[in-house]
Amino acid sequence: MSELMKTANRVDDLYHVPENGKAELVNGELVFLSPTGDLPSSAGGAIYASLRQYQRTVGGGRAYADNTGFTVSLPHRKSFSPDAAFHGGTKRSMKLVEGAPIFAAEVRSENDYGPTAEEEMARKRADYFAASTLVVWDVDLLGDDVVRVHRAGSAEPTIYRRGEVAEAEPAVPGWRLPVDELFE
Repeated sequence: MSELMKTANRVDDLYHVPENGKAELVNGELVFLSPTGDLPSSAGGAIYASLRQYQRTVGGGRAYADNTGFTVSLPHRKSFSPDAAFHGGTKRSMKLVEGAPIFAAEVRSENDYGPTAEEEMARKRADYFAASTLVVWDVDLLGDDVVRVHRAGSAEPTIYRRGEVAEAEPAVPGWRLPVDELFE
């Protein structure tokens, strides 16, 4: 899923990631995230495109694509970089987005499987919720349970499969995405 690199203690270090790569600041270290492959990238793009259309139609927030950095103030985590996201109260700037998104989509890549990956994803979801994210999607393009919708305060996710329409209530009210669009 990721590779730990040099010790970093400041969010400013995220602006100097080599080759403009993708990283998060966790436990005082830059965690470099691998480039996204074909299917996960397309799925993340489909989520972003749909959220962007929702933003234009409904308003009240802003959609973000992959590699957007969100700064947070958790004791052990200072940033997130989801595959797609929606933020409720964004002040526009050239800097990283302040605060956690209200909705985050994490699309699994080929190395995001197995017990260690599951533990990492569970910890990251807990961090999202601690930072005030309302809904996190765990998108698994290889499984039957394609979209697992995790909500703050709920122990069990809502599951969506091919042929169904997924949602992100209450974070993005009224927004829906047919699961099949993740595979186009």
